[in-house]
Amino acid sequence: MATRIPPTIPKPPERAPERDDGGTVLLERKPERTKPPQMHQVVLLNDDYTPMEFVVVVIQEFFSKDRETATQIMLKIHLDGKGVCGVYSKDVAATKVDQVTEAARKAGHPLQCVSEPLDG
Repeated sequence: MATRIPPTIPKPPERAPERDDGGTVLLERKPERTKPPQMHQVVLLNDDYTPMEFVVVVIQEFFSKDRETATQIMLKIHLDGKGVCGVYSKDVAATKVDQVTEAARKAGHPLQCVSEPLDG
């Protein structure tokens, strides 16, 4: 019985640099820059019925602010008619609005919360 020697795979010949014969189209790939997502600010609006203490608790609970910061934001809402509680991506801001609105309704308060796109 004869021993078979496996065929060797020939190495491809080294290629010389190709020359442009004038018929070649060269496309240059430019890296695409994606824009960061547009940010939205979540704003609480003043009303004459929602207790100030409830607003402070909402700001602490849903926007992770300490009591002093939450109180300052509540006073701004009370004095200026509205106050920014945080800045988030569009989806996160929409979720915050829904959470605050649901908590206010469950507590029987007419507190309004809106999301506004930031100019940028």
